[in-house]
Amino acid sequence: MRGAGPGARAVAWSASVTLALAAAADGRAPSEREPGSLPARLSDEHRLSRWAHAVATAPVRRSPSMRSSRIASLRWLTEDGRPEVYLALRARTDATGRLWVQVRLPRRPNNSVGWVPRRSLGALQEVDTALEVDRRRLRMRLRRGGRVVWSAPVGVGAPGTPTPAGRFYVREKLRNLAGDPLYGRWAVGTSAYSGLTDWPRGGVVGIHGTDQPWLIPGRPSHGCVRLRNDDMATLVRQLPIGTPIWIH
Repeated sequence: MRGAGPGARAVAWSASVTLALAAAADGRAPSEREPGSLPARLSDEHRLSRWAHAVATAPVRRSPSMRSSRIASLRWLTEDGRPEVYLALRARTDATGRLWVQVRLPRRPNNSVGWVPRRSLGALQEVDTALEVDRRRLRMRLRRGGRVVWSAPVGVGAPGTPTPAGRFYVREKLRNLAGDPLYGRWAVGTSAYSGLTDWPRGGVVGIHGTDQPWLIPGRPSHGCVRLRNDDMATLVRQLPIGTPIWIH
């Protein structure tokens, strides 16, 4: 995918993503009318998690306060031009009554988080899935409701270009309609970034298929996670947008 070579430029969006915007009769977002309506913990990144699209290019702040330093900005689109996704972690109301949401950020440094006003995000979507990539055992596991429902061997980054460790999430699912067979038929875009900043589209770490299945399990990549094509096709069918990813 984008973090693994120029063939990634040929991937195309394979599934439609609906931008659900909650609108109130008075024109204000529900979070403004009901500042206490969200649980303090929005995602446990294991059994239940929530995500949203941005509805404004609002500043992302270090803490839940308008006086806090700005560390980034929400954006509309991913590097592939698809609606950007933000995993929501926690909610908090400040002293003025403004509701804030802490989100994971698709950016360097990896594992970045920040706070945005609730009104900057669309409707929160729920997922009960979680994906684990075990770099030592070269294994991937998909859980639903905390229970393992699928597992497969993987290829991960070589020692000089390791797959980054941390907490990430699924941003997009892409079908390789006319691209390099090196990437197989499907790819998943994550919020992780490789150490190769000069790679196409910024070096986003992807999960994708391969035309070299004999290298799996192993450590053959520049940071992306490779699956055999049949395993990748199975994963894509079961993996919702917004699914948390734990790489360790």
